[in-house]
Amino acid sequence: MSASTKKFNPTQFLSFKGPYKILHMTWFAFFLTFMAWFNMAPLAAAMKIDLGLTDGDLKVLMICNVALTIPARIIIGMLLDRFGPRKVFSGLLIVMSIPCFIFAVSNTMIQLVITRLLLGIIGAGFVIGIRMVAEWFPPKDVGEAEGIYGGFGNFGSAASAFTLPTIAVLATTWFGAEQGWRYSIGLTGAMCLIYGFIYYASVSDTPPGKTYHKPKRAGAMEVTSMPSLYGLIFMQVPMILALGLLVWKLHNFGFLPTQGAHIGYGALVSILIFQAYKAWTVNAPHIREGYSEGDKYEFRQVAILDLAYFVTFGSELAVVSMLPLFFKRTFDLSLAQAGMIAASFAFMNLFARPMGGFLSDRLGSRRKTLTFLLAGLAVGYFLMSRINSSWPIPLAVGATMLCSFFVQAGEGAVFAVVPLVKKRVTGQIAGMVGAYGNVGAVVLLTVFSFVTPDQFFLTISGCAIVCMIASMALKEPKGSFADAHHDEAAQNDAAVTGVTG
Repeated sequence: MSASTKKFNPTQFLSFKGPYKILHMTWFAFFLTFMAWFNMAPLAAAMKIDLGLTDGDLKVLMICNVALTIPARIIIGMLLDRFGPRKVFSGLLIVMSIPCFIFAVSNTMIQLVITRLLLGIIGAGFVIGIRMVAEWFPPKDVGEAEGIYGGFGNFGSAASAFTLPTIAVLATTWFGAEQGWRYSIGLTGAMCLIYGFIYYASVSDTPPGKTYHKPKRAGAMEVTSMPSLYGLIFMQVPMILALGLLVWKLHNFGFLPTQGAHIGYGALVSILIFQAYKAWTVNAPHIREGYSEGDKYEFRQVAILDLAYFVTFGSELAVVSMLPLFFKRTFDLSLAQAGMIAASFAFMNLFARPMGGFLSDRLGSRRKTLTFLLAGLAVGYFLMSRINSSWPIPLAVGATMLCSFFVQAGEGAVFAVVPLVKKRVTGQIAGMVGAYGNVGAVVLLTVFSFVTPDQFFLTISGCAIVCMIASMALKEPKGSFADAHHDEAAQNDAAVTGVTG
């Protein structure tokens, strides 16, 4: 039996051989990208004092930190399908260490903004491992493997919050300077740089003897019918609108003048038109020629997964941002106490996301599993909307952790389906779905700026209900629980690309 078809075996999880070695090395690469991506927030107070920044400056930098992640996930997905995860993940880690180092030595707001914008690209690293893991694990076990990859890797953000302030204090003690935050941020860059070379030397795109299938065309996601092409073009709109919201926020904070904001809006409209043009010119001629039934897939599948990740990962990013202050004000806690309680939401990633993948693998229907978890998410956020100062704190924490379980298990269930939709464009599908998670965060945080916390939680609950209904239209992927992806044999026979990893 090949490495790619062995059943996921918990007793071999720590063996560091075959697919398990790839899984561990890949989740750690993802872990490092999230450490670097979220390395500013825990050190923001020290940066503010050292550089004389204002609260508005910090808010601008936080926006810059996510601005390019949305388009980067789309672009990285295309590069991934074209060049393979080994080269793209290694290259991302190595190249992104450069803006990390520059950010660590920056002294002006312009330097900070430019390097923070560039560092947002590292947030696209998540997409790469989705396909790498899918290449090494069979469909029947891909949910659990992807859940472990996502859960452990996502924990990089929490690791930054817990370790970087301590490292900054130690650096200040050792080097006798008041700029320990620079050493902390520089360390995350050094870790990415070193591990990029280690990863390249230690992994391969596929198990021995297996072909790495590439898309038939480059320039836009490959779709196989005219309705799917229209759907692909339409689903570009929310991503452009989310970027427009970021431009609007930068204008409101006074960082972008009115003329600069107008230029930004015009550029986004131009990008949307260009994307629609590329999607049409890349796909329309081949759709008219026709695809065999076995080579077709429905973009509707991707759109439903986009919406599901919008409400799962999008709400996670949004809620983690506001939860400490919510608990502080609701229960009159100290910032430290509120932060520790709020951290329970993120800590669930280690358990809940793998559990979502596990349930998707074991319950016999990936569609029903996702629908169930989205329903639980809707109930969870409804419970959180009821939290007030009359609640016992343990009960409030329990409701928060219950909601967090469904949020992150839902994320695991989404990416248990993503690799099964269409193998040769898995990177692009993962890129779009991942980008919608960031779109969700931008949209939901914008909503939060206009409503009360209870209305905010109710809004997410309502979005989850809509997504739950939409998920009922999700088609069970072919060969969801097979030993090999359903389209691999056909692709091998047809020698679509003839290129190995």
